[in-house]
Amino acid sequence: MAANRFGKTECGGAETAMHLTGRYPDWWTGKRFADPVRAWAAGVTNESTRDVVQAKLIGPPERPHAWGTGLIPHDVIASTFNSHGVANALDTVSLKHVSGGFSLLQFKSYERGREKWQGTGLEVVWFDEEPPLDIYLEGLTRTNETGGIVFVTFTPLLGHTDVVKRFLEGAHADRALIGASIFDAEHFSDAERERIIASYPSHQRDARVKGAPVLGTGHVFPVREDAITCAPFLVPAHFAQINGLDFGWDHPFAAVNCAWDRDADVFYVCREYRERETTPLVHAAAVRPWGAWISCAWPHDGLQHDKGSGEELARAYAAHGLAMLPERATFQDGTSGVEAGVLEMLERMLTGRFKVFSSCGAWLEEFRLYHREEGRIVKRNDDLISASRYAYMMRRFASTGPRRSCEPPPRGLQDWMK
Repeated sequence: MAANRFGKTECGGAETAMHLTGRYPDWWTGKRFADPVRAWAAGVTNESTRDVVQAKLIGPPERPHAWGTGLIPHDVIASTFNSHGVANALDTVSLKHVSGGFSLLQFKSYERGREKWQGTGLEVVWFDEEPPLDIYLEGLTRTNETGGIVFVTFTPLLGHTDVVKRFLEGAHADRALIGASIFDAEHFSDAERERIIASYPSHQRDARVKGAPVLGTGHVFPVREDAITCAPFLVPAHFAQINGLDFGWDHPFAAVNCAWDRDADVFYVCREYRERETTPLVHAAAVRPWGAWISCAWPHDGLQHDKGSGEELARAYAAHGLAMLPERATFQDGTSGVEAGVLEMLERMLTGRFKVFSSCGAWLEEFRLYHREEGRIVKRNDDLISASRYAYMMRRFASTGPRRSCEPPPRGLQDWMK
């Protein structure tokens, strides 16, 4: 789910071609099929399927002599069968697979309706542009018995649809969302980005530029992404550092490493870690290399599946080598309201005093989707942002380097650790 002109169709077509031919590059760590596959590739209409999907995979539809110049090379095309009713459109293509057999590719469209999506089992389904939910579910059904894969490449111009909700709200080990904005597209210059952004109407800008659906009643942080991002740099020794943790199990555990330039009063999010359904031992091992001396701020709540207390969990992480602060995250006056923390973060963003390293892709993905419904912040897909809020609230405990062995621990920490 990404911005316009980002290369989504190129990526979807490339993966489809790999599965059909069995020609996987050495660096490919995704799903692989050792045998020939049956695949459907689809667009919104018959014409758009021909002009976009077929053209990307096979070659220019109006020039049959050039078929084989797309992502599927000419030497593997065994036979083609035309579609009835649409000029130069293909219905089925037989392709040689490296195993010696033949894969079968069929082109589909959404305008034919759900009934045309019923039938045989498939190993691969590629939807180019967002399908209606009933067609998406039929595509999933085709792969249930084969252990196949379904992927969608689209810009979320339809908003917070049922298909989008499945990826934003329905966390599952077999489902993943990859987002990207125009700022991730390195083939655009800064001047080209500015021109493209200015060309879109404001109500479509988030979807077309950031790949973010228009959600609820508005974004929590109505700030341009390029206004808060900065290139990663080596954190100077005089910057104070602190980590923020957000406990989780069903929803991910999240951690951020933050640096505070106290002279300029600028707060930076420098590193990120996010993982679900694993133990404090694993999480601590991922965070500890950032600096075992860096204090960790944490919330009052515990794991979602057992409602364990935050203090009990903090002890567990301390036992695995993290420098957990002795008390949960609060402001200096003892309060801990979400809205107050979010408002302070927003004020800093608007004044250039809250920055995020551009390498923190997952954090920026959450930023794009962080929204309100009927005025209330929606507490979904906000794990890294929450961890950042805890670190920001407790920045008064940030430090500039390892504590010397002769210095006593913070007051209360020694007793708390017993």
